Amino acid sequence: MSPSAAPLSLSDPPAVPAAHRAADGARRRTSASAVLRSVLEHGPVARSTIARLTGLSPASVTDHCARLDTLGLIHEAAAPPRSKGAGRPHVPIDLDADRFVVGGVHVAVPYTSVALLDLRGRVVAERRLGHDEGTEPERVLVNAAGALGVLLGEADADGRTTLGVGVAAGGWVDRDSGTIVEHALLGWRDVAVRDTLRERIGLPVQVDGHARALVNAERLFGRARGSRSMLHLFVGNVVDAAFATHDEVHHGPRSQAGAIAHLPLAGATEPCECGQVGCLQAELSERTLCRRAREQQVIHTANPIHVVRAAADGDPVAVRLLVERARMVGRAARLLLDVLNPETVVVTEVGVMHRQDCLTALREAVGRRDALVVPSSFPGSVLAVAGGSVALDVLFRDPLSMLNRPTEKRVESN
Repeated sequence: MSPSAAPLSLSDPPAVPAAHRAADGARRRTSASAVLRSVLEHGPVARSTIARLTGLSPASVTDHCARLDTLGLIHEAAAPPRSKGAGRPHVPIDLDADRFVVGGVHVAVPYTSVALLDLRGRVVAERRLGHDEGTEPERVLVNAAGALGVLLGEADADGRTTLGVGVAAGGWVDRDSGTIVEHALLGWRDVAVRDTLRERIGLPVQVDGHARALVNAERLFGRARGSRSMLHLFVGNVVDAAFATHDEVHHGPRSQAGAIAHLPLAGATEPCECGQVGCLQAELSERTLCRRAREQQVIHTANPIHVVRAAADGDPVAVRLLVERARMVGRAARLLLDVLNPETVVVTEVGVMHRQDCLTALREAVGRRDALVVPSSFPGSVLAVAGGSVALDVLFRDPLSMLNRPTEKRVESN
């Protein structure tokens, strides 16, 4: 030791390099996420079971459970009846789904959905705001903030705390900047959604594409939970896709992954605005379905649910239109499946979600028995779930961030 060097003491431990501190923080976040996910999936569940499921030590599980309990995310459930002669029973823990909610906003072409979701991804409240006055970004976002503010006030009155807000939309959505870079059908370009809503609502706001948001919803709350790789195909007015492997959704540079609108689809006949014929979105969009249904006097609106209702009432033309569309969706899914080879394919499409004949036609067109092909787990609330799941994904990935998050004063919207 150099004569000038100060001796070390137990009260002054060696400094830990910043990289080591960052690695320790990442491990804590990952472990806390694993514990909370285990409670979500298996609760009420004993701490010993969580240790076995996650591979964490019992001491680590106990520590994380204490932190999550302090945050109010979990609580002790009723203990099982004590067996005669047995020792003290293990007290299970469960998600506290009644204390917190998240807000959700989904911007579609005909309307915007605003909703509240609990921590199990269940829709607590929902409102739809038609775009009758147009789709100018400022008007749409101001109206969404106002309607969401009403729902947040009702949640406050019920004693629930809102943790944050998620926003989902089709088109090119850059998650990192919270911007809708381009949404051709809405006419939006470079719209700073996160900053606009955060300023009006006064809560943390996260933004992502709806196909990616629904992958996260499926892996957290849906029937595809536990799948090692997943393809999600969203077929609405916008047609896009998302792919996840090992619990991570692929975004790509500036979140451009999943843009499939102009992929050529064999057998398609619909002209596209790009000048080509047979682009995937032009052929499969709900606008095309409804236009064809109107041309054949099946409906007189632009609402695809009305085509589904006509089919349920026995209209053979409606049935044919829906089944043919489902078959074409299956061809599109097969194209993506051949490239990505996922374990599970989830399809959000109105016919597939509501009719068995459409699901059968879809699966026949996919023609692969080595992949599970299923409809969305959220047929009655898919858009509301998409918005809220953007926020819930952040929570379940990093629940301990709540410990250090400053309290933000929510601004009441007019």
